[in-house]
Amino acid sequence: MNQSTTKSTSAFYGALFMVLAGIAFAIVNVNTQWVTSKLGFKSTSDAFWQYFIALLFSLPFLWRHGAASLKTRHPGNHVIRVVFAAFGVQAFIASLANGVPIWQVIALVMTSPFFVILGAKLLLGERVGIERWLAAIVAFIGAMLVLQPWSTGFTYYSLYPIIAAIFWGAASLLTKRLTADEPAESITVWLLLLLTPVNGALSVANGFEVPSGEIWGWLIFSGLLMFAAQYFLTLAYSRADAAYVQPFDDLKLPMNVLAGFLAFGYAPEGWLWLGIGLILAASLYLLLNEMGKEKAAAVNGGGLKTAAG
Repeated sequence: MNQSTTKSTSAFYGALFMVLAGIAFAIVNVNTQWVTSKLGFKSTSDAFWQYFIALLFSLPFLWRHGAASLKTRHPGNHVIRVVFAAFGVQAFIASLANGVPIWQVIALVMTSPFFVILGAKLLLGERVGIERWLAAIVAFIGAMLVLQPWSTGFTYYSLYPIIAAIFWGAASLLTKRLTADEPAESITVWLLLLLTPVNGALSVANGFEVPSGEIWGWLIFSGLLMFAAQYFLTLAYSRADAAYVQPFDDLKLPMNVLAGFLAFGYAPEGWLWLGIGLILAASLYLLLNEMGKEKAAAVNGGGLKTAAG
């Protein structure tokens, strides 16, 4: 098998695993909304049990990497990052628990990269070009069309996905800072170990609830799927470049539109489709723009190296 064929095969499996992750996440979202909104299980407790069960399924991963993966120079940053991630999870599940359509939740959560752009400028002092600002503005307009705060059907629960996007954006900024001198394995293990107790504390603060009856089955199923989704993501990024598989991650929006429609009859109407399109377009434009910059930097770097050598 030549090098070109090997790269093509790796790209195919990278895309396939990313799509499988999106399918798993979509099913988890349906299960979460069913357990919380239809069966009345508390959203904070759902978050705890779902991630605790996922942690149990991931124990072989933790065992394989062992104590060495826990070595870190920034334990405080790990804790703060996981707290942000946990609040994002709580807001995300709370929106589903209070009947916000799955497609709307996912569309609004997809604005998270644009909060990262804002945070990178304000907190990390990074230079943000006009292209990024334009993408962020387009995504904001799309989010407003999806959110429709002027409509009579608007409730403050519709803001929860935006809150989740902000918290997850903050967690992403801390992840970026940690990757400067922390291995990916360490970052992953710290997330897995800390997210469950933080979710547990938030659940206790809101009245801890122990599942019973069929809820156990749904939560175990969701925990297994959550672990599978995370595993598929790992496989996707190990088989192909992140820039290549990212557009396949954006497929999670139409997947969740379909899942929500099949399970609950939710479907966007009218101007909502335009809002979804603007968010997707802004995300794709930002991706292509970043890929172009990386390619140009690689070419220029290669040219400088050749001239010097």
